[in-house]
Amino acid sequence: QVQLVESGGGLVQAGGSLRLSCAASGRTFSSSTMGWFRQAPGKEREFVAAVRGARTYYVDSVKGRFTIARDNAKNTVNLQMNSLQPQDTAVYYCAASATPLGTRVSFAHEYDYWGQGTQVTVSS
Repeated sequence: QVQLVESGGGLVQAGGSLRLSCAASGRTFSSSTMGWFRQAPGKEREFVAAVRGARTYYVDSVKGRFTIARDNAKNTVNLQMNSLQPQDTAVYYCAASATPLGTRVSFAHEYDYWGQGTQVTVSS
C-alpha cells in the first residue's frame, strides 16, 4: 500500500522559513513526478512545485522563495520555503504520480497518490 506522509508544517512569522518533508512508502518514485500542492480555506487546490527527473517546476508566486528537492535514496521529497508570506498560509499536500507526467505537472488530477496534508500558517 502506497503512503505519503508529510511533516514540517507549523506557525511562522512573515519572512520566516519552513521545510516540509514527504516520506513515501510502498513503492519507489525515483522515476515518477512528485509535487506539492496547497489549499487555503475557501479556495481550490493550487499547484506549488514539482520535480520530474532533474527538472523542477514552480508556480510563479513562489519562484525564488521555495525550492523542491527529492532524495531518491530515502524516497522523500522536500519543500524548502523561505521568505514566507501570509498568503502562503494553507494546507500543503504532497503528491506523486505512478508515471512521469511530462509537462502536466501542475494538474492535480494527474497525480495518483496524495498525503494527508500539513498546515502551514504564516502570521503577519
